[in-house]
Amino acid sequence: MNVEEQIKEYIAGQPEPKHSDMQALHELTLQVLPGCKLWFDTGKNSENKTVNNPTIGYGFYTIKYADGKTRDFFQIGLSANKTGISVYILGIKDKTYLAQTYGKKLGKASVTGYCIKFKTLKEINIDVLEAAIRYGVEATSEN
Repeated sequence: MNVEEQIKEYIAGQPEPKHSDMQALHELTLQVLPGCKLWFDTGKNSENKTVNNPTIGYGFYTIKYADGKTRDFFQIGLSANKTGISVYILGIKDKTYLAQTYGKKLGKASVTGYCIKFKTLKEINIDVLEAAIRYGVEATSEN
């Protein structure tokens, strides 16, 4: 199964309203990053044990570590969790930026250094979420 099929199956397997919300966010992220590299992390480690929720990844950037090593990773992540949906905006150097800039405007969401978590799309301002995603893409595209 290729990445697109894995993503389609993952979204289809979500209960409503999470299914519709995940589909809408998938389409939104593809509009922000047209033609981007798609990733799918099953959430399982090399021993096939679940270590995190499955995640859809969008875009591409290279993480540079202090020791000189690098790792390729996605810019934006989308994941269903027990209580709702998480949108990961990776690679932002200032870990307070998302919460300070978008936190109060987003609506009913929890915002950390790189994660925006909410129960349903109807509880948040989708335009503010899109602006946060766009900022994350720009920030990691400069790296």
